[in-house]
Amino acid sequence: MSGAHIAVVGASLAGLRTAEQLRAAGHTGPVTVLGDERHQPYNRPPLSKELLSAPDRPAPEELHAKVAFRRRASVADVDFRLGLPVVEADLGRGRLTLEDGSAVTFDGLVAATGLRPRRLGLPGPAAGRYALRTLDDCVALRGVLGAGRRVVVVGAGFIGCEVAATALRLGCRVTVVEPTGAPMNRVLGDVLARAVQRHHESAGIAFVLGRSLAGFTGDARVSGVELDDGTRLDADVVVEAVGCVPNTEWLAGNAGLDLSDGVRCDNRMLADGSDRLVAAGDVARFPNPLFDDVPRRVEHWSIPADTARRAAATLTALLAGDAPD
Repeated sequence: MSGAHIAVVGASLAGLRTAEQLRAAGHTGPVTVLGDERHQPYNRPPLSKELLSAPDRPAPEELHAKVAFRRRASVADVDFRLGLPVVEADLGRGRLTLEDGSAVTFDGLVAATGLRPRRLGLPGPAAGRYALRTLDDCVALRGVLGAGRRVVVVGAGFIGCEVAATALRLGCRVTVVEPTGAPMNRVLGDVLARAVQRHHESAGIAFVLGRSLAGFTGDARVSGVELDDGTRLDADVVVEAVGCVPNTEWLAGNAGLDLSDGVRCDNRMLADGSDRLVAAGDVARFPNPLFDDVPRRVEHWSIPADTARRAAATLTALLAGDAPD
């Protein structure tokens, strides 16, 4: 099917790299990339560092210009449709339904929808609570950080620690709450995690370890957090950095798919239970035969490009009637 239409859902780094790799793999048919954000694909790691600490609080467009990925000539003819989420996919009919009710048909489909921040379902006001995943999240959080502001960061993982350090540099008074122990202890181990904690404490960040949140205090807006032992911490800003959830709801209802933790795939990135769906990036759960046959999601900056290459080759071969490697 040389003229087959491939839809890539997710205008992330994984979505962009998959579009590029589809052309590199020889696919000449139309490619449409659909994304729920209004911005062209951009680099996320600077959001918690350089962009969040921007001194003049620039507009989103100015920040985007600093982190936008260069579009290669090979994807000049790719149709990017941004700012309109896909809400449903019908693999049998080859049809996507968008939030405004419009539809896009496809012959092959790529899931590159990534993750969204997990939010705490606890009692209390919603205003004053922030998460950091997107450029717009960064702009919103930067707008409330400043000298003397009391910031509570819930979660001492990678993002939580980076946000805490950036807020401190902006003059905030920062406390990090982490129920599992020292920062990033599950990844680093206790000795290194304690060293990371001491480094942050020496800079002025306070840690409350071994305690969970019971709720948020305040009326119309958060004024603090309540811990599970009854302790209350005052806060003007609360940042929830408690992990992420794969964006797979739009694929629900398609029999045979395993969406229990991302899109389960084989090592070719072909989704279990489908002959026209591949996945790339953080949303993909796949086995690595170098280690074992257990499918896992891997949240690392190199994964979008690596899985995009594999997914594009697989889908291109399937649409051409060939058996993928």
